[in-house]
Amino acid sequence: MSKLRHSFALGASVLVLATAATPVFAQEADETAPGGNPEIVVTAQFREQRLQDTPLAISAVNSEMLEARSQTSVEQVAAQAPNVTLTPQGQQNGSGLIAFIRGVGQTDFNFALEPGVGIYVDDVYIPTLTGSLLDLMDLDRVEVLRGPQGTLSGRNAIGGAIKLFSTKPQGNGKGSIQATYGSFNRVEVRGFADLALADNLFARVAGVSKNRDGYVKRLDYGLTHPGSGVPTNNTGSPVLGTLGGQSYAAGKLSLRWLPTETVEVNVSGDYTRDRSEAGAGVLRYFNNASTTGDGVAWLRNTITGAPVVGNCAFVPYGVNSCDTLTGYDRRYVTYSTFADTRPVTPQAPFKPVIFEPQQWLDNYGVMGTIDIDLSDSLQLKSITAWRHYKSVWSQDVDNSPIANQQLRQTLINDQWSQELRLNGKIGDDAAFEYTLGGFYFKRDGTLTARVVLNYAGLDFLHGPDPTPASNKALFATGIWHVTDSLNITGGVRHSWDSKDYVFQRHNPDGTLPGACAAPPPAATFSTGVPNCLIAGLNGSPASFDSKRFDWRIAMDYRFSPEVMAYAQVATGYRAGGVNPRPFFGPANGALNQIKSFKPETLISYEAGFKTDLFDRKLRLNVSAFYNDYKDIILTLSACPIAPCLQPNNVGAADVKGFEVETLIKPTPAFTLDGSLSYIDFKYKALTGATAVTLNMVTPYTPEWKASFGAQYDFENVLGGTLSARFDGSYQSHIYTEAVNYDRILVSTTAPITTSPAVPGVTARPGGGPLATLVASNRIDGYFVGNARLTWKQEAEAPISVSLEVLNVFDKYYYTSLYEQFASPGTISGAPSLPRTWAVTLKKEF
Repeated sequence: MSKLRHSFALGASVLVLATAATPVFAQEADETAPGGNPEIVVTAQFREQRLQDTPLAISAVNSEMLEARSQTSVEQVAAQAPNVTLTPQGQQNGSGLIAFIRGVGQTDFNFALEPGVGIYVDDVYIPTLTGSLLDLMDLDRVEVLRGPQGTLSGRNAIGGAIKLFSTKPQGNGKGSIQATYGSFNRVEVRGFADLALADNLFARVAGVSKNRDGYVKRLDYGLTHPGSGVPTNNTGSPVLGTLGGQSYAAGKLSLRWLPTETVEVNVSGDYTRDRSEAGAGVLRYFNNASTTGDGVAWLRNTITGAPVVGNCAFVPYGVNSCDTLTGYDRRYVTYSTFADTRPVTPQAPFKPVIFEPQQWLDNYGVMGTIDIDLSDSLQLKSITAWRHYKSVWSQDVDNSPIANQQLRQTLINDQWSQELRLNGKIGDDAAFEYTLGGFYFKRDGTLTARVVLNYAGLDFLHGPDPTPASNKALFATGIWHVTDSLNITGGVRHSWDSKDYVFQRHNPDGTLPGACAAPPPAATFSTGVPNCLIAGLNGSPASFDSKRFDWRIAMDYRFSPEVMAYAQVATGYRAGGVNPRPFFGPANGALNQIKSFKPETLISYEAGFKTDLFDRKLRLNVSAFYNDYKDIILTLSACPIAPCLQPNNVGAADVKGFEVETLIKPTPAFTLDGSLSYIDFKYKALTGATAVTLNMVTPYTPEWKASFGAQYDFENVLGGTLSARFDGSYQSHIYTEAVNYDRILVSTTAPITTSPAVPGVTARPGGGPLATLVASNRIDGYFVGNARLTWKQEAEAPISVSLEVLNVFDKYYYTSLYEQFASPGTISGAPSLPRTWAVTLKKEF
């Protein structure tokens, strides 16, 4: 613990000296110190409390600050949240969000894997990574709760929770409309209107439309490299299309009814339609002979007839590139075709396979909240919701014309949830406050996919796999106000989880695969029996059941109106399940991949303080934590033979760190905010032959994060206020897979010469053949800066104009990687947007 104490002291000192930390804004209370920071109200403990009185590590952001930072999507909030990583899923997983807090999270969209960070919209749980990449449409605030929320947010919030709260209808007749135009033909329109339908019935309508061209060009290799012998897939233009383009629309209708002074009913319905292109992906490593086990080429050279080898020639940019392409920004180029044109053979009779490069999502639902004041000291809340989504996406794994692996997947989810809470107070001056509640959640989901794995001799239909699941929980929380300064909080929650699986596996024509003539994988490629590896899987059932008891105890003490300190111990869990992607079934004996995995658990010890100093001109919040993290669930290859991708309990770890947040307002016109965080993740025990070693860390877990923001408001500029703002954020390096690779030197399958007889191939910079490649799933640390200039008219219904520049320094970095360098020999990355600009015109009424 000495290292933790030193780290804690270092973080506090750095923050005080450098004023670096995170913004915490949310719903403002009525009372604000003149010229000071606003009060903040959160609902993390089932009741409205000042942020500075809540014994939890919380970051919160209101709608005004989201707009000031040009943040329109939930993953952007993480830039200022300490020890929080939010990033879009890569092309391989479709529309969704990867979320990690304090080293706990999930990278797999599949229903079998629960997110380690709970995502909630108006207290309605979002159960999968898919569907959680949310636009910040008409929000009141976002709350980011760090650390296990096992007794509060409950279900699978072992790392923490992200809570989005919509603005309730007020019936005040207000509204706004805004339009944005920017780089890559970005066209965005959003607005809302708040109406009174009757004296006690109000409505609010909000909508958003976002469109943007793709920023990664898909080029036809045969046309851009004439004489290479690679077949062409286009005529005329070498541009096949783009990746990363966006076409998104969403709307929401909210109704608020106040039938009596003691009853409030809120009902809302929302719909999202996303018809975007496949996610941005670029090839950064390719090393495969690109033939089946018996020598059949995946793609033949039209000149020589030899197999087209997957190598550095198809990597447009980076250390593993020997491409000679000119006339394009090679950082944002891919040669993906989303087409498998391998010749038909008895082993592969279902060719060709061509997919549309798409990332589509339909996501909608209805929810209702009823609040009843049973008495002055007793309130009942009911939260009821139904949601549905259908997500369809395609992936060209090798990002080349060769097609060693590609998939088209369809995920369908239906969910129902009901939560009841009874809030009460007991004793003189409400000395004891409590919440009693129950939660029910049911989900029916299916995954269907066309899975083409030429490297493994497979081309089959996965599913539809029905995976129904349910969760039931009872919970209680109490706050004892021992004195005006001392509070003790306790909570418990008991949960029951169940999941069922039925695996469906067919040939693409609907027939069942036949058995292999020899044990797999020896006869995989040459027996003339397609997909014999997966024979016997169809119809195989599996199930998982568990129960769990979580608890929390916290104490906070207010030394003065300016300073509060707290300490807590809390537990959390993430439900287990069964491997959803078995390639070998019970008929294969010891190779059977239908394996279950246990829930992971965590005990967290946390302490911190929250301060508002100098007439609330300086807000400084600091927290330190130590987590005992066990039975960690990670998806990786840990089977006797490939193909294999399954969740495993990899072991236990000690995780410790600190977080610092500040908001400084030295003058009414000048605001500074910032954050600093550190995490030390150490495995202490490992389970099974997983290739994870003690010196590795969980994915998407940077050791250091920091951010700062500065805004100055110039009044009386052309009849309005001119606001200039700059935000910067830094994170140290991360790994994107459970098995961390920094720099693995790999000899090429077929050494690349630099002879002029090989069109499109050049030498490595500095000379010599590119016979050694570098494999890694590390994303190096990076700093990103954003700037925004806004002029707002001083009027009752003002007009405002904003100019934003995002990624000011044009930093090139990856938001995620998909690493499979061992087999089938590819690494692809999702590049961030380059520097972009946009102009926004907004009219309020």
